[in-house]
Amino acid sequence: MLLTGKTAIISGAAGPRGIGFATAKLFAAHGARVAILDIDGEGAQRIALELGSQHLGLACDVTDKASCLRAVDGVVKAFGQVDILINNAGVTQAIKVWDIDEASWERVLDVNLRGVLLLSQAVMGPMRARKSGAIACMSSVSAQRGGGILGGAHYSAAKAGVLGLAKAMARELGGDGIRVNCVTPGLIQTDINAGKISDQKRVEILAGIPLNRLGVPLDVANAFLFLASDLSSYLTGAVIDVNGGMLIH
Repeated sequence: MLLTGKTAIISGAAGPRGIGFATAKLFAAHGARVAILDIDGEGAQRIALELGSQHLGLACDVTDKASCLRAVDGVVKAFGQVDILINNAGVTQAIKVWDIDEASWERVLDVNLRGVLLLSQAVMGPMRARKSGAIACMSSVSAQRGGGILGGAHYSAAKAGVLGLAKAMARELGGDGIRVNCVTPGLIQTDINAGKISDQKRVEILAGIPLNRLGVPLDVANAFLFLASDLSSYLTGAVIDVNGGMLIH
């Protein structure tokens, strides 16, 4: 098992068919104590119980600094340490750039980008004190290709910001033994896009994916497992594409 004795925080993992939950299940199977943070506190507790009594579910609004600090403090009190942070929480919106209003812009940027900063800041104290840690951030192929299938320009901007933020954190935190990396998924089948892709559109999408299938949450979870484990001990500031070849660059 790759994560025996490790404590992992995963944000936005209360959805039972999402990438966060798939990652939590995989981490638990590899021996980690998992703390699920989600704005849906009851959902986070429910999912944690599904994993087992040794895991933890806490309410956390990643756009609020006090909420992030409170949640991380709860994890440290429960488990004594934080070894891994998976910045998974995110929102999207299918909208054309000319229709993006200020409220939509702020919401998408707040959750997807500011949330990564605030939750990462919250774990930096415990990680820097121990001179060890792994942070992995959720970006998107949308950040690399200038738009995805379902997300708007504000989503692309936020996820591009995540790439820059993660690389800057990797540079600044390396001296403390903390690694920071990113995952850029392509189109992954989750509740976010369920029922939103027509059969004709699916055929068009698959034509542009060399591996000829859409991704599933476990595909991304496997990449997070690699980045969280000692298998990637000499990787920081890296970006791992999980897109089936949708974008090769």
